[in-house]
Amino acid sequence: MAATEATKAADEAYDVIVLGAGPTGENLADRAHAAGLSAVVVESELVGGECSYWACMPSKALLRPVTARSESRRVPGLKDAADVALDAPAVLAHRDAFTSYWKDDGQVRWLDSLGIDLVRGQGRLAGPRRVVVDGGRVLTARHAVAVCTGSRAVLPGIPGLAEARPWTSRDATSAKSVPGRLVVVGGGVVGVEMATAWRALGASVTLLVRGDGLLPRMEPFAGHLVAESLAEAGVFLRTGVEVREVRREAPGGPATVLLDSGDEIVADELLIATGRAPRTEDVGLDTVGLTPGSWLDVDDSCRVTGVTGGWLYGVGDVNHRALLTHQGKYQARIAGAAIAARARGVPILESDRWGAHAATADALAVPQVVFSDPEAASVGLTAAAAEKAGYRTRVVDQDLAAVAGASLYADGYRGRARMVVDLDREVLLGATFVGFGVGELLHSATVAVAGEVPIERLWHAVPSYPTISEVWLRLLEAYRG
Repeated sequence: MAATEATKAADEAYDVIVLGAGPTGENLADRAHAAGLSAVVVESELVGGECSYWACMPSKALLRPVTARSESRRVPGLKDAADVALDAPAVLAHRDAFTSYWKDDGQVRWLDSLGIDLVRGQGRLAGPRRVVVDGGRVLTARHAVAVCTGSRAVLPGIPGLAEARPWTSRDATSAKSVPGRLVVVGGGVVGVEMATAWRALGASVTLLVRGDGLLPRMEPFAGHLVAESLAEAGVFLRTGVEVREVRREAPGGPATVLLDSGDEIVADELLIATGRAPRTEDVGLDTVGLTPGSWLDVDDSCRVTGVTGGWLYGVGDVNHRALLTHQGKYQARIAGAAIAARARGVPILESDRWGAHAATADALAVPQVVFSDPEAASVGLTAAAAEKAGYRTRVVDQDLAAVAGASLYADGYRGRARMVVDLDREVLLGATFVGFGVGELLHSATVAVAGEVPIERLWHAVPSYPTISEVWLRLLEAYRG
């Protein structure tokens, strides 16, 4: 039957039911189907999920022209040509194309090509292995139900905020025009990326951060370098401040943001980028003894703990392990393999922490790129996290600008690299890079961290000259002395 809405009673039983057709749900259904299990995906919005239409793809489509112009301004022969304003309508049209104009026909065809059924509607658990769609159609699972419904933006309880109808991340990535004045609240990835994009597109941007810096989950120098660049681009950055109240007299009119310092800022749009919550409030968790709206506690195979029979899985953002698209897809591969193994009665490799059925990278080797200007990229543990975890470490830093490949990449290149080494095993625990183009450096670090490659073996991994990757040799030289 393919990705059409089957109605025959005989088609209502599947080996695996997946709630949510984002990248996580799609990949889990694909892995289960590839292992010989029948699968159905239930989706209430667009097939492809948050990443395809409101997060990864549209945000990076907005940001790529920004970083391309910034880099070109630092290349001889291109400086004058690149010193122009971005064509905002062209950039927004480019963004629209990458979201397939918010239509999911292509993603549906992909499910169809695999032979995976699609049911449109809101799916809710109705007891063990049962899902009811929109209060009518009933699906039953022979082996597993996987909740892959992702997360949503959260609005803090600031007086007047809800009534002011602020932007969330979805609005920021799908807006049809450039606001004259934009206030961004939050110094994490969404706040930094959207401040970067909309400032480059012509908005006057004020970035408000409650803490003392940006990108708090990364090494401190990452936030410092990105903050310097944002300030040079004309973003007004204020740290150590909180929003006390928001006022908006009329829908679509200007909003006034009142700070705890007593200052007031007037904006045409206000973006709140301060946190996420699981989309589990309306999936029937109460019918299986769980709390609606809660994060799902799972084991390393992403099976929900505390549910009798072990048939329920929570994969992707809903389990709060690592709220990143690529980690959700990774978890989907792990969970799909575990579901298939359990369905066949094959023993789960519980003793192998890097085995086929354990999402170990969620704890030890999570990679992330912030597509700011410059980029910030990291994997594994920061120096502070490694110390807190009890490792005996050595931290090695390197000025990326001192690498020949970086000086060729852009005049006045600014950047920094850090590796965190476990001294007892002499393997990498983490790495961080900030600078132009460093996102493409990250996978080499991810391989080193996830593979627990010994430092002495990394010494034999010779970087090509002259590339930015030569920073690896400089880091290793500094470590070896």
